[in-house]
Amino acid sequence: MPTPILVVDDSSIARKMLIKALPPAWDVEITQASNGNEAVAAYRAGKADVMFLDLTMPDMDGYAVLETLQKEGLNSFVVVVTADVQTLARERVRALGAAAFVKKPVDPASIEAVLREYGIKL
Repeated sequence: MPTPILVVDDSSIARKMLIKALPPAWDVEITQASNGNEAVAAYRAGKADVMFLDLTMPDMDGYAVLETLQKEGLNSFVVVVTADVQTLARERVRALGAAAFVKKPVDPASIEAVLREYGIKL
């Protein structure tokens, strides 16, 4: 059974790059969201066992998504994917329930390393 994956970024190019960086043998069903509101809706619909989440987006940013998920009893593995690699950003997303943090632009090795580190079955 495929793992439901949610890729959230306001840039369609960034979403495509992240999807290409996923391990090729990983059995996944991918849903894409271009903003936080779409991400929360997809999460509520059960399409996000694993979520790759950008922080800087219009309407509802990644921090607000994490806050919403935390209030709803987060049961998704969230990997924040962002160019904002400041220590404060890392600490904030961890406090909001994100499991991992990957720097943009993503590369396949960093994605696979994070997934393996946390025991995600590939």
